[in-house]
Formats: sequence, C-alpha cells, structure tokens
Amino acid sequence: MENAHNDTSSSGMGSKEFTLLVALLMSITAISIDALLPALGIIGKELGAVTANQPQLLISMLFLGLAMGQLICGPLSDSLGRRPILFCGFTIYLVGTVVCYQADSLEMLMLGRFIQGLGVAGPYISAISLVRDLYHGAQMARIMSLVMMIFVLVPAIAPTLGQAMMFIADWRSIFELYLVYAAILMIWIGFRLKETLPKSNRIPFSKKGFVEGFKEVVTNRITASYTICMGLFFGSFIGYLNSSQQIFQVQFKTGNLFALYFGLLALVLGFSSLINSRIVEKHGAKYIAFRAICVVVIASIAFFALHAFVTISLWMFLVYASVLFFCFGLLFGNVNSLAMEPMGHVAGIASAVIGSVSAIMSMGIGTIIGQMYNNTLMPISGGFVIMGSLAICIMYWAEKGRVEEVTEEEESVVA
Repeated sequence: MENAHNDTSSSGMGSKEFTLLVALLMSITAISIDALLPALGIIGKELGAVTANQPQLLISMLFLGLAMGQLICGPLSDSLGRRPILFCGFTIYLVGTVVCYQADSLEMLMLGRFIQGLGVAGPYISAISLVRDLYHGAQMARIMSLVMMIFVLVPAIAPTLGQAMMFIADWRSIFELYLVYAAILMIWIGFRLKETLPKSNRIPFSKKGFVEGFKEVVTNRITASYTICMGLFFGSFIGYLNSSQQIFQVQFKTGNLFALYFGLLALVLGFSSLINSRIVEKHGAKYIAFRAICVVVIASIAFFALHAFVTISLWMFLVYASVLFFCFGLLFGNVNSLAMEPMGHVAGIASAVIGSVSAIMSMGIGTIIGQMYNNTLMPISGGFVIMGSLAICIMYWAEKGRVEEVTEEEESVVA
C-alpha cells in the first residue's frame, strides 16, 4: 500500500483548505466538550445531580462513546473509504445531539453524550487517516502540528460560545450550536472533499483482518508504547478538563471569566503547536516529546509540593497551567505521529486501535482524577506526576527496544 503522496491533490482541495478542514473535523470533539463546560454546574442543579462532581461524567461519557466508536470506524474507513465514515459519523452525532437537547434527566443526557461520542469517532478517525493517506514521517508530524494549532482555537473560543448561548437562552441552546456546526461540516465535505483512499488501497473488512491488524498494532513495541503514553498523559489532561469548571468557577470564583481563562490556556497550547511545526523536522518528534513530558513532571512535582507552604492562588495556578499547556502542544501531535509511524499499511485499523485504547485509558484515568477533586489542585498535579513519570519510563523502554533492534540488524548484516 502506498504510504503517502506528500501533497493534497487527491483530496480535491489545496493544502491550506485541507489542513483547515482536518482541524475542524477533529475540533468537533473539542467543541462538544468545551462549549458545555460553563453549563455543567447549572445542568447539575437543574437535573438533580447527587454530588458536585457528578456532572463531570457528561465529559467522560462522550470519551467512552469516542473510544468504542473508533474500533468500528477505523476498520470500516480502510474498507469503505473516508467519506462514507464521515457522513455516517455525523449522522449518529446529530441523533445524539437531539437526544441531549430533549433530555429531562441527567441519565438521559449521559446517554445522548455517549451517542454523540460514537458519532464523533467517524470524523476523528477519518481526520487522522486523511492526513496519513497524504503524508508520512516528519511531514506528517508537521501537518498534525498545524492541524493542532488550528484545532486549539476551537477550545479557546468554545467556552465563550457556550457562555454566550446561555446568555441568549439556556444550556439546551448549546446543543443547537452543535447541530449547526455538524451540518456545516457535512455540507463542506459533500461539496469539496474527494475520497483520499483509492479502491486499490482499500482493505476488505473481515474479522480475521481486524484481529490481525489489532495484533500487529498491540505487538509492535513502538506503537503500543506510545499508545499507552498517550493514554497516560491525556488521562491526566482529562482529569483537569473534568474539573476545570469547578476549579475556575468554584475554587477561584471567576464566574463568567472562566471562559476567558480557559481560552487563554488553549491559546498557549496553540502557540506551542505552531512552534512544534517549525522545529519538529529539525529535532525530531521523539526528542521534543520526551523533553516536554519531563518538564510536565518536574513542574507538577514543584506545584504539588507548593501546597505544603502556601495557599494556591489563581495566578499561581495559571502559571503552572501555562507550562503544562505549552508542553501539551509539543506532545499530542508528536506522540500520535510516533505511534502511527510504523502503521502506514494499516492506517485505519491502527488509528482506531491507538485512538480507542488511549481513549479508554484516558477516560478511566481522567474520571478517577476528576472524581477525586476536593476543592484543591492536589489531585490534578498529583495525576500529572504519576502518569507523566510512567510515560517517561515507557518512552525510554520503547526507544531502548528500537536501538536494540537496529543493533541486531546491523550485527546480522555483518555476519
């Protein structure tokens, strides 16, 4: 199977339009999460949440649907092509959004969020596979970084959009926003995006093929290791995400300024993604990602220890969070590219397994950290210390294995 064309000619659009579309396809997940964050407290009160942390599950349920949906969408995208999966995913997403809009209980709203998650798996999987169809190696990492740069502009403004919708109407109007966003993307795809996976490169869907592809992904030392790393540090990030509304609005009493602070941190991530896109081809994804996760762990240890000496203020948290978000911009695109790099011949299944396994891990870790929120930042910073340290060890083990394999190959050649 041809790994890449190194241009976007087969997509039917220019590289700038292609990058923007891929970013917005991935962003439907972000906007589905972040626009709802300012409303979690209000939803909890209106729908009778048992505890203050229970509305966080509306975030976790979307991730659960996303994790399960990826296992289905990945193989089917390799078999049927990218466009059919995009349209199917958006249709399921619209159904879930309608269920959320009409929900009269927290349980029904959670069900709708789960269906939404199943739906966003289509655009998410297809977006990554679209890039993999056309790029590889350092070029893929650079494109993914540019995608991430645009991608983070959505969470930067999404909470503000959600807050604005509640000023105009109530929290249910946020789901009207989701309906419009999805409809626009469906129309754009319908008129502009050509199929990027030729019929000659498609892999007929079969149980045997899926099992073999799954085994290839989980038994590849590099891919499996970086997938676990994604689950670990993204899980810590979801722990923060789940608690963010309570951190800003309850702990630091920022009120409607929550959207502003949240958006500014997202812009920090976008800025670092831009920097990454400029330096990744020179320094390499491994070099950058390893050092970024080390900074996350060191900063988190320092911030966790700080609790013993002072009362944490808003500005202290913002400094710490800015360091974290800057490092996230150097991590997400690079680690995903490192995990996908050996899997060009099974891109759909690979992205499905990588995305699903890391999402299930991160959902579990993030839910636990979020439910431990106790009006302090110790669960959040502690989570980054533990999960980040584990990720460092796994990354070191993966690269040590790569060196050993190269050494063995060189010795066999000499022999």
